[in-house]
Amino acid sequence: MADNSIPKGGAFLLQPGSLDACFTPEDLSEEHRMMLQTTKDFVAKEVDPNIEKIEAKDAEFVKALLANAGELGLLGTDVPEEFGGMGLDKMSTCIVTDAMGNAASFAVAFGAHTGIGTLPIVYFGNQAQKEKYLPDLASGQKFAAYALTEAGAGSDAVGGCRTKAVLSEDGKHYILNGEKMFITNGGWAETFIVFAKIDGVDFSAFIVERAFPGVSTGAEEKKMGIKGSSTTTVILEDAKVPVENMLYERGKGHIIALNVLNIGRYKLGAAAIGGSKGAIKAATTFATGRIQFGKPISEFGAIQEKLARMATQVYMGESAIYRTVGLIDAALHGEDSSAADYGDKSAAAIRQYAIECSINKVIGSEVLDFVVDETVQIHGGYGYCAEYPAERYYRDARINRIFEGTNEVNRLLIPGEIMKRAMTGKLPLMAAGQKLLGEIMDYSPLSVELPDEPLALQTHLVEMCKKAVIFTAGIAVQKLMQKLANEQEVLLKLADMILQTFTMESGLLRAKKFIAAQGADKAQLYVDMVEAYIDETLPQIDAWAKAALAYVEEGDTLRTQLVGLRKLLRYQPINRIAINKRIAAKVLAKGGYPLDI
Repeated sequence: MADNSIPKGGAFLLQPGSLDACFTPEDLSEEHRMMLQTTKDFVAKEVDPNIEKIEAKDAEFVKALLANAGELGLLGTDVPEEFGGMGLDKMSTCIVTDAMGNAASFAVAFGAHTGIGTLPIVYFGNQAQKEKYLPDLASGQKFAAYALTEAGAGSDAVGGCRTKAVLSEDGKHYILNGEKMFITNGGWAETFIVFAKIDGVDFSAFIVERAFPGVSTGAEEKKMGIKGSSTTTVILEDAKVPVENMLYERGKGHIIALNVLNIGRYKLGAAAIGGSKGAIKAATTFATGRIQFGKPISEFGAIQEKLARMATQVYMGESAIYRTVGLIDAALHGEDSSAADYGDKSAAAIRQYAIECSINKVIGSEVLDFVVDETVQIHGGYGYCAEYPAERYYRDARINRIFEGTNEVNRLLIPGEIMKRAMTGKLPLMAAGQKLLGEIMDYSPLSVELPDEPLALQTHLVEMCKKAVIFTAGIAVQKLMQKLANEQEVLLKLADMILQTFTMESGLLRAKKFIAAQGADKAQLYVDMVEAYIDETLPQIDAWAKAALAYVEEGDTLRTQLVGLRKLLRYQPINRIAINKRIAAKVLAKGGYPLDI
C-alpha cells in the first residue's frame, strides 16, 4: 500500500522539509544510473551526429531513431512489462527525460510519444486497448500523438472543445467531426488520443488510428523553433472510430486530460533542465576557447558570474523536480503496476502533487530560458549564427513556456489549488494563517538564535518565506474573499512566492542531505549554490509580497502589515560575488554543469 506518512501536495508550506522525504539526484540507484547512461549514450551517438537530418524533418530517419530508442527500452519505462514495456518507477522516466532534454527537436517527438501520447492508454486503457496498442508504442514501431487543442479554445481546452462525437445508427462506431491544431507528431503518428464531446455534451477521449476512414492531417506548421518536430492539424471528417476505442468512461475525458497534463508538466521540467545542462556545456566550451584582450573570456568576472548563475539555477530547478518525482514514487510504493486499478492509483498520486507539477513546469522552462539567453550572450555575435548550437538552443527553448499549459495558467493553478485544498480542509492553511497573524507582532528577528551548522541561516530564511506566503495569502483572502479568484495579478505574485519557496527548500534539502551523507567538507559547491540563490531570491519574494499587500490595503493598515513582513524577511545580504566566483571555478573545471551525474 502507498505510504500515507509522506508529505501531501502543498504541505511544504506548512511544515519543515524532511530530508528523508526529499529524493535527490545523488540518491539514484545503480539501475537508475545505468538507464541514465544508456540515454546519454543514445543522444551522443545517434542524435548529436544527425542534428541536421532531424532539423530537416526527415520523417523516416526520426521514426527509425524512435524505434532504436524503443529497442533500448527508453520508450517503455512507464509501460507495464506484460505490454512490452519495462514497468519502472517514475524516477526512471524522469532521468530518461532529463537526459533526452538535450536531444534537440527529437526530444519533443520523444516526449510527446512517451508522455501524453502513450500514458493515457497506460493509465486509463482497458485490457484489450493496452494489449492492442501499447506493445507497438513501447517498441517504437508506431508513433503516438495527443490531440486536445482546438482553434479558439486556447487554455480552456475542455470548455472550448468543439469536436463532436455521435454514435452511428448501428451502434458500432462513434462518428467524429472537428479539427485539432498544434498537434506534436501530427504528421507522423499512427495513433492519436483525441478528445471530443459525445452529442456535443460529454467530454470524452478516444483512441483514433490514422488508418480510420475520415482521419487526415494538415500541412506542417512553420515554427520559430523545434523545427525537426512534426506539428500539424488533425482533421476529423466523419471519422469512424470503433466504440471499443472510447478511452476510460463517457464524459470523463477531463480526468484523462488533466492527469496526463500533470505528468507532462513534471516531465517537461525535467527535459528543460536536461536542455539547460547542454546549453551550459556549450557556453563553457565557447568561453574557454574565445580569446579577447589576450586571454579566454572565461577569465573575465562578467562571464564567470553568468556561468555561476546559470549552474545555480539548474541546480535549484533540478532539485525541485527530482524531489517532486520522488514524492510521487513514494506515494505509489508497493503498488502493482500490472493491477487493473494501477492507472487510477497513479492518477490519484500524481493529482496529489498537481501543485508541485505546475511548479516544476514553470521553474524548469524559465531556468532553460535564462540559461539559453545567457548562452547566446556569452557567444556574442556568434550566438546569433546558426552554425553555433546557441542559436538553436535559444529558438527551441521558447515553446516550453507555452507547452503543457502556459506558465501563466500554471502560475494561476498553484495558488488556486492551494486555496481549494484549504477550503476543503485538506490543507490547514487558514488555521496556520490565523495563528501567524496572532503571533507576528510579538515576533522579533533579532531574538532568533541559529544553530552553528552549515546553512542554518538559509534554513531559517526558507521557513520565514513560507510564513511570508501564509501572511500575504491570508490578508489577500481576508480582504478579497471570493473576489480573489478573479484578481490574477495578486494570484501571480502569490504563485511566484510559492514556487520559489518550494524551489529554494528543494535545493536546501538536497545540500543538507549531501552534507549528512558526505560531510560538510565535500559539500562546498552545494552550500555555495544554495546561499547564492536564496540571497538573490529573497528580495524578489519581498517585492512580490509588498506588491500584493499594496493592492489589497492602504494607509496605516498597510504600514502595519509591512512592518510584519519586514520582521519575517529581515536579512543582511552576503558576499554573493565571492560565492559566484567559486561556483564559476567549478563550472569551468567541469566544462559544464558541475553536478551532472
